[in-house]
Amino acid sequence: MKNLIVLALSLTFIVGCANLKMQDRTPAFSPKETTAQKIAPEGNGAHWSYHGEHGPSHWGDLKEDYAMCKKGTQQSPINLKFRNPASDRTLKFDYRSGPLRVIDNGHTVQVNVDPGNSVVINGEKYELLQFHFHETSEHTISGKHYPMELHFVHKNEKGKLAVVGVMLNENKDGYPHPEIANIWKNIPRTQNKEEKIPSVEINPLRLIPQRLTHYHYQGSLTTPPCSEGVNWNVLNTPIEVSTTQLSQFRKYYTHTNRPVQPWYNRSPANH
Repeated sequence: MKNLIVLALSLTFIVGCANLKMQDRTPAFSPKETTAQKIAPEGNGAHWSYHGEHGPSHWGDLKEDYAMCKKGTQQSPINLKFRNPASDRTLKFDYRSGPLRVIDNGHTVQVNVDPGNSVVINGEKYELLQFHFHETSEHTISGKHYPMELHFVHKNEKGKLAVVGVMLNENKDGYPHPEIANIWKNIPRTQNKEEKIPSVEINPLRLIPQRLTHYHYQGSLTTPPCSEGVNWNVLNTPIEVSTTQLSQFRKYYTHTNRPVQPWYNRSPANH
């Protein structure tokens, strides 16, 4: 009986060691895979990404609610072509300083803003909800991509969306943008959890160039569900960030831009 007990204990030890070896061979998340390549969960179990089988060319097939991504005829982004200004269409910003509220939402770095920030677009007021970044611009201007694009997302009283787009260009002299620096230093380590930093104030107006000439057209969200009816206003004067700031963001996300979409019967105007 004693020999049987010893044999049983020996077999248990051998099986346990084998299981440990199997666990050691389980592949970990590849360090070469960027955060943008990880697939973040959306509502009802749907997933989308900027890469691979869940990337932009497949968005319209991932979920019924995303069908507009492949069927829509007013999709964004698009290639914008310079034209002489068509009219005096105006943008008037009323952005104010407030505590930094930043989140890494699994697709980009986003800054949420408190109520009281707004823009008046051609006489109509829209409240600012949040702004976020795309590495490699989504819109192109005369076929040219910029290193990054910043989107300010607004909504009016009727629930209509308006987005102001700002291009980010590389500052060859190496000067960092101070407002961008405050955001980058406080990107949360945990995804999908907003961090509020009362000691850091952000004023979105400092991310808007002084020259407000812009392209206007009717388009869509550039991420699923790609809803149309979005009032797009893309400024054609960029702000500048340093090479280091571009590199810092690329540690989190790269190539988070939907490809340009067909114009169809639209005629974007330069204002």
